[in-house]
Amino acid sequence: MFRRGVTWGCNMRRPFGRVLPVIALMGLVTLAEACGRTDAKAPAAVPPPAAVTTVTVKVGDVPIVNELVGQTQSSHTVNIYARVSGFLERRVYTEGAIVKEGQTLFLMDPKPFQAQVEQAKAALAMQAATLANARANLERVKPLVELNALSRKDLDDATGQFQTAAASVEQAKAQLETAQLNLSYTTIVSPIAGITGAALQTEGTYIDATSQNSQLTTVMALSPIWVTFSVSENQYQWYTEGLRTGGLRGSREGIVDLVLVDGSIFPHRGTITFTSPSFDQKTGMYLLRASVDNPQGVLRPNQFVRARLKGLVRTHAILLPQRAVQQGPKGHFVWVVNHDNKAEQQPVVPGDWHDRDVFIEQGLQAGERVIVDGGLTLQPGQAVAPQPAR
Repeated sequence: MFRRGVTWGCNMRRPFGRVLPVIALMGLVTLAEACGRTDAKAPAAVPPPAAVTTVTVKVGDVPIVNELVGQTQSSHTVNIYARVSGFLERRVYTEGAIVKEGQTLFLMDPKPFQAQVEQAKAALAMQAATLANARANLERVKPLVELNALSRKDLDDATGQFQTAAASVEQAKAQLETAQLNLSYTTIVSPIAGITGAALQTEGTYIDATSQNSQLTTVMALSPIWVTFSVSENQYQWYTEGLRTGGLRGSREGIVDLVLVDGSIFPHRGTITFTSPSFDQKTGMYLLRASVDNPQGVLRPNQFVRARLKGLVRTHAILLPQRAVQQGPKGHFVWVVNHDNKAEQQPVVPGDWHDRDVFIEQGLQAGERVIVDGGLTLQPGQAVAPQPAR
């Protein structure tokens, strides 16, 4: 009996030892559920509107500039040849120097030509004396014929001698003039102002004026200087189509600014003076040529420059900063701000760049607000706080 009582008492304590942890665990669960219900009832925090900067779409006329690679070319190049045969006596000019019009370049041996001039002068004097004798004879014969002292034939003979002598005098004058011209050709001058090339003949060389190797040097005019550049067939088609449809408006004469190798703008502007009548069959390009004043000789022939062609205006154009246009899986788009100050994606078709901006061909209308900065993390329908961009 005693043992049973003891055993039973021990069995009565064991259930309480197991029940207490269970009760504690249930209390914790109940507390957690109560806390969860308390959190669920708290209002969710609303994020503030995203700060963005916007520009208002405007439609208007925009002057456009096409920058093309051009090459300078002398507007007047003269190959200097010897006009008479003889020995080249001396080169007077400095190779590569700028010369004036009429400045002496070469001297040839003038002595043979000076002798020809003296000979022609003597021949002219002899023919002049013959003419004077024939004139005097004619003046004596005329009154004698009128008195029938001489026959009509004597008058005709005297008249013929006079006319022959007069013709001989004119011939002698022409020969003298030719001799004097040949003598003047021994002094070879520059027919234009420009920059000279290298001397192709050395001093003491016999120059044969009838030979193809009689060229002495070259003189190239520097002002005005020509700048040639080409446009592609696509550019030409875009230009003509724009003028036809009214999307482009051009001035009567194209204006060209030149950008030098250091990035500076050449102080003198040029104008388009020639357009090729056809495309180059080898390159498929359309040639244009501008004339530019170059009084200081800064530009030299065959120099590469960048030609900025001005005078075109794009009508009814929309410009946006390039950073406002983004590209997604379905193409280009911009973020616009609606009347509720919420962001919306709007597909656009961008065109050519214009400095730091880009033309928008389709997708926008005047008055719409386009987000420029702050649109990289936006979501459709997100509230924004727009501020005008500077």
